[in-house]
Amino acid sequence: MKVEEVMATLAAMGTAQNRKIYANHGASEPMFGVSFANLKVLKKKIKQDHDLGVQLWESGNVDAMSLATMILDPSRLDEETAMRWLQGLNYYLLVDLLVGSVISRTSYAMAKMKEWTQAEDEYIGAAGWHLLSYFAQNDASIPDAFFEPYIERIEAGIHAAKNRTRHSMNGALLGIGLRSDGMEIKATAAALRIGKVVVDHGKTGCKTPDAVPYIKKARAHRRKHVGNGRNRSLRKKS
Repeated sequence: MKVEEVMATLAAMGTAQNRKIYANHGASEPMFGVSFANLKVLKKKIKQDHDLGVQLWESGNVDAMSLATMILDPSRLDEETAMRWLQGLNYYLLVDLLVGSVISRTSYAMAKMKEWTQAEDEYIGAAGWHLLSYFAQNDASIPDAFFEPYIERIEAGIHAAKNRTRHSMNGALLGIGLRSDGMEIKATAAALRIGKVVVDHGKTGCKTPDAVPYIKKARAHRRKHVGNGRNRSLRKKS
């Protein structure tokens, strides 16, 4: 599909109700208000098309940028471009989509995680902690001990962190706690010392998960389905 055709299709799929919902979550114009169900339909039709994805992202349209994260080729997204794109964002959902779907699958993801978790910028910091959560939940080749200093950093800094960074730090603690029995114990202990994490979700019904019951419930579910010990759904990366 050509970019003009995709944009016309997105425009036809958009609704005023979705635009209102996305705006309440922090999205800015331009946007059409396309549901994620419809974006996934387009993704299946287009499949992977990196050049089209770049055009859609650089259109600046929220829906086009969301679709772009579904069709970009991570192996072709260079580090400089990824950084430029991330620096231009102030909408947490696009940060999460870009990081979770694309940057997490690049060769430089680990280096960026280490760099970005130190960032002062709210959304770059959020990206770094989102990457940490991804590694905690998806890469069994990393020893559990790698995550222990990050638990300490979360405990020491979460309450003073900026809003969306704070949210992603809480998410990273959840991700670490879900990783294994040993990490469940360490993350839960830290969460008890941290106490309630307050995040401003704007005009939405979103809530920040309470780490202790969330980790306990999720780990119990995983034990039931995959057995005790390390989560067998973690995959080792070559």
